Amino acid sequence: MAHPSFVSFTASPIKFGTDGWRGTIAADFTFERVARVAPIAAKVLERTYGDTARSRSIVVGFDRRFMAEDFARVAADTLVAAGYDVLLAQTYASTPAFSWAAHHRGALGAIVMTASHNPPQYLGLKVKGAFGGSVSPEVTKQIEAMLNADETVEATTPGTLELFDPWTDFCADLQTKVNIEAIRDLLNAGKLAVFADVMYGAAAGGLPKLLNAPIRELHSNRDPLFGGRAPEPLPRNLADLFEQIKNHRRESQSLTVGLVFDGDGDRIAAVDGDGNFLSSQTLIPILIEHLAKRKGLTGEIVKTVSGSDLIPRVAQLHGLPLYETPIGFKYIADRMLSADVLLGGEESGGIGYNTHIPERDALLSALYVLEAVVESGKDLSTLYRELQEKTGFLSEYDRIDLPLASMAVRAKLVESLESQPLREIAGKAVVSCQTTDGYKFRLEDGSWLLVRFSGTEPVLRLYCEASDLQQVRETLNWAKSWAKAVEGSQS
Repeated sequence: MAHPSFVSFTASPIKFGTDGWRGTIAADFTFERVARVAPIAAKVLERTYGDTARSRSIVVGFDRRFMAEDFARVAADTLVAAGYDVLLAQTYASTPAFSWAAHHRGALGAIVMTASHNPPQYLGLKVKGAFGGSVSPEVTKQIEAMLNADETVEATTPGTLELFDPWTDFCADLQTKVNIEAIRDLLNAGKLAVFADVMYGAAAGGLPKLLNAPIRELHSNRDPLFGGRAPEPLPRNLADLFEQIKNHRRESQSLTVGLVFDGDGDRIAAVDGDGNFLSSQTLIPILIEHLAKRKGLTGEIVKTVSGSDLIPRVAQLHGLPLYETPIGFKYIADRMLSADVLLGGEESGGIGYNTHIPERDALLSALYVLEAVVESGKDLSTLYRELQEKTGFLSEYDRIDLPLASMAVRAKLVESLESQPLREIAGKAVVSCQTTDGYKFRLEDGSWLLVRFSGTEPVLRLYCEASDLQQVRETLNWAKSWAKAVEGSQS
């Protein structure tokens, strides 16, 4: 009998992106490769943080993806063999819980098996520093260089392995940052209803542990296929949550909040009491107002270039300085390490605070959102409308990702933007173009369009904020047509 033929393939190189190395399970992400990466990552962590960490230990954690705990065990065993003491999680937890554990326990850092919001076939490895956040690109470049040079890490004396619970101390710390009793009291009295779509991910069980009160958690069972969707907090993935909140609203007059967590619990979105989706473009201004006005906290506000124009206006309203970065939480984290940052947030849902580690943490954001609703007695959308009225700034926002035929098409679009700068967009004159990260066109009416390319795949990302949703859609459609026209003219 003839043997079946197999398609040969070459695994993709181990490359660290904006937050870790990710790959397709069994093709790119394998036990053998994890066993190579883990001790080298630990060695670089030791070089970088060995003088400040209180031990030579490494925290190893994992999310709920397919075989994530098995990959974590391989990493842990390899690290022990390389002479490092390992704190291995007994169960899954959110990535911020492991970042916090690394800082809290004085470790060199953490290695976390997660692919965040990527589709189900992916798994990944995030490297966190002793300070409790994502390591810098300089650190991951050192890891890549050692891998490329086929360096190994050997030890004459193996390290130790200790199991730990990643939830208990972490939750106890988060509870100190909000008026947890006020939130519990309203929940227990039936005056507040909280729905949490954890998208089958690592935030599952987090809010019940924190609140110790009745909430309605959706998709909390483990499903490595994530219900057939990527665990990303976007409207297209939230039909069940929208339906449940709208059904509840018809039956109850209680304050109602929907919370959404991505696959590893570091990004957040929300849904208001009427079932409307609220991205972090809406939540960040609400959170700034809450932290500054109700909690009396101060510090710098950090936004990325894609952040809403309402953010600087709310910061100014409370006399808070503003700092802008390129897109990516690593830039916010860098700023948090060098300045007193009250809040730093990105459009995709990652938000960090000076009350916590320099890391985005969706569970802490959720607590602050609930505290804002409880202490104001108002729905999230009401809080947002009031901020728009206070600042005199009304806007709508949306973003689309446009797949391109190839990286060659991407290069042609970049060349067109450089050689033929856009002077008019959707019938409105361009008054400026900012190139901090991509091409951000400010139009004559104050609206803006950001054209930005993925650095690793042929995808064009289009962001727009304008005075009304119709104009947002017209501008984004214009940008899509422009891209297709350039592609067609260059083919």
